[in-house]
Amino acid sequence: MLSEVNIALSQISPKIGDKKRNLNHMKKQIKQAKENGANLIVFPELALTGYTLRDTVYESAEPIPGPSTNLLTEVAKKENIHMIFGMVEKSQKANAVLYNTAVLLSPKGLVGKYQKMHLPTHSVFEEKRYFRLGYELPVFETNVGKLGIIICYDVFFPETVRLLRLKGAQLIICISASPAVRSKFFEALIVARAIENTVFLAYVNLVGIEDGLQFWGGSRLIAPNGSVISQAKYDDEDLVIGKINYGDLKRIETFVPTLRDLRPELFGFLKKQAENL
Repeated sequence: MLSEVNIALSQISPKIGDKKRNLNHMKKQIKQAKENGANLIVFPELALTGYTLRDTVYESAEPIPGPSTNLLTEVAKKENIHMIFGMVEKSQKANAVLYNTAVLLSPKGLVGKYQKMHLPTHSVFEEKRYFRLGYELPVFETNVGKLGIIICYDVFFPETVRLLRLKGAQLIICISASPAVRSKFFEALIVARAIENTVFLAYVNLVGIEDGLQFWGGSRLIAPNGSVISQAKYDDEDLVIGKINYGDLKRIETFVPTLRDLRPELFGFLKKQAENL
């Protein structure tokens, strides 16, 4: 496993439902990232299709593996790079069952996937109308580190990142489709999640306007002490690369020993109280 990893944050504005156009755009971003030394490139939530699909979501869905993951797997092999991107996943068992999914590919092929656990269904969001809840928080052991993945609204729930960290994740990737009205929330939460778990965190957000909804971009790579390693522009497409060194984790864990000072008995109380809301 590499001790130092160059991570490319690819902040793109996909065209709604146009997977061919979006895939070509992603391929160009991957090539550019590789030319600049990236070992891992991360795209936003639902980068393959755009976010505001509404009822066209069914015709945009694909199984995993499927045509788009197969195509990008070949790109990962050719460019010798790892990648993470969001897409609409169609269940292998039922056409009406869809997931908001993040896919992880390596130069050796499909590594795995994460299905979004927390689906916002309030204000402008209607994800529960279309998607089924995910139920697993896997940690993926790769050549670019032990990776945990969450999607957008998941970051509002600190137990997601805490569990991934306790399962050994060194880098948390949060792919997102956050509108501009929520920018301050996300800017605060991603730093908090990194600090409280002494973990690297990469946040990659959509940008552009979809059906009147403006996405603010602002993607960034956060160190375990909360400092910003690299940051993309607001409101415009951008590709930035930041370097992390996993050796820094030991030093920061010693200085901020939150994992040592956990009180596991509180987890049981939390479960009990949550069940009785």
